Amino acid sequence: MSQRSSDFASAATGTDPAPTGRPAPANAIGEQRILDAAYELLLAIGMRRMTMADIARHAEVSRATLYRRWPNVQAVVAALMTREWTTALVSAFQPDAVDGRARLVEGVVEVVAKTRTHPLMRKIIELDPEFLTPYLLERRGSSTVAHLALVAEGIKAGQADGSIRAGDPDWLSRQIILVSLASAVSGPVLATADEYPRLDDELRTMLTRYLVPDPTP
Repeated sequence: MSQRSSDFASAATGTDPAPTGRPAPANAIGEQRILDAAYELLLAIGMRRMTMADIARHAEVSRATLYRRWPNVQAVVAALMTREWTTALVSAFQPDAVDGRARLVEGVVEVVAKTRTHPLMRKIIELDPEFLTPYLLERRGSSTVAHLALVAEGIKAGQADGSIRAGDPDWLSRQIILVSLASAVSGPVLATADEYPRLDDELRTMLTRYLVPDPTP
């Protein structure tokens, strides 16, 4: 991961980047194993049929270990979604982009394109769409909070190099997330799979024009 990506990840979690070479703690390794097991189960049977006992059995951990981390299946899936999309967003930013605006726009477009076809997202929309409703209509989930922080950091970097217009990074990032969510979640309603690249091109144009600096008088 590049230093810039590491900085983005730190903004999302509120922690300093982990020193290179330090081994992951045992509890972190266990958590990833549980989330991997939940991912496999969700794709196989859907969230509604999945139980905490199923997850514990598939991850080869005790139910007590599982419940110490999460209270129910919905909380496990929420943590899984946070992991999947925060990882996707961090890895999408290209450190060799021409400037901060290009890095941000291309990163956001890449994540939207991946989200639109991500097996986890497609399975939830297909079998358990009500799981997404609170996060779309009622409250910010931890994924959204992380994404807002990451995009705001990208905006600040673009403002620093002059490629992104002036404005409150928090409010600019909110608008970018709103537009991106619509393209990611509702894109398949408005376009066929072979038309997705066209959606991405339009999103790229929209974000670029939204962020371009105002002309000097």
